[in-house]
Amino acid sequence: MSATVTLGDVLRSSRCEPILKLQSAKQGASLALDLLSLGSRAALGISFLLSVSDRLGFYGNPGERGVSWGTFERFLAYAAKVNAFAPPSMVPFLGTVATVLELLFGVALVFGLALRWAAFGSAGLLFLFGSALAISFGIKSPFDYSVFAAMCCALFLGLAGSNRWTVDSSLWCSTRWSKRRQTLSRSHNP
Repeated sequence: MSATVTLGDVLRSSRCEPILKLQSAKQGASLALDLLSLGSRAALGISFLLSVSDRLGFYGNPGERGVSWGTFERFLAYAAKVNAFAPPSMVPFLGTVATVLELLFGVALVFGLALRWAAFGSAGLLFLFGSALAISFGIKSPFDYSVFAAMCCALFLGLAGSNRWTVDSSLWCSTRWSKRRQTLSRSHNP
């Protein structure tokens, strides 16, 4: 890939083909990539959705087993600590935007809808979260929570992930194939 390629070029590129092609002599490499992509999508997407549902109180009250926040207000208190460098008036905005983006990216990743956009958006969100953790709590903190590992997983999905078993593949590839078939039939029938 050329160094002059912009993110916009990457996002506009072929929706049914990975940007980076993993090459192997074995046929099983394709299935492995498909399964790795599916697992990565599920892990990231479900993590986002579980986090959002916790902060909205779907798991129970604060302090109960398995509940990290339990209320949006408690989540905002945590967001204030993570964004200690930001003005306090910005915390509700930052917490709300993060929650909305996690919900959108989570749904998009699980279903494979606008996968490349969701993957790169997730990577950006995770980078910002990891950076805020590092600034507020020290560089070890984002690594304790594997934030940058999740970010790399999202980058993998955006660059080389498979579109198999996605809504995208149903919409874009079938549309592209039918257009290609129509073009071919017109060129063969004058």
